[in-house]
Amino acid sequence: MTDLAAQSLVDPANLLAIVLMACVTYLARIGGYILLRNRSLGPRAMAVLEAAPGCVLISVIAPVFVSDRPADLIALACTVFAAARLPLLPTIVIGVGSAALLRHLIP
Repeated sequence: MTDLAAQSLVDPANLLAIVLMACVTYLARIGGYILLRNRSLGPRAMAVLEAAPGCVLISVIAPVFVSDRPADLIALACTVFAAARLPLLPTIVIGVGSAALLRHLIP
């Protein structure tokens, strides 16, 4: 095997980690359907499940709150403004788009 071919192979430990992460992700996705298939959720449980995507989004963008880059802070302001008025998907698009554009325009 040449050096180039040996370098292109995936390390078995990395491949195992990727496969296990995919399995855990899949089991987490179908686990809710399996565990709750014959149950109805109350209003509090439904509110928690509806708030979860927003919580994940906040955990992803929270480090921007302590950023010293003007582009990130302006993009954060745009995202917060959009989140107060729009559904989740347009808010994500506006947040990612404004961050990319402002990082390109403001060094």
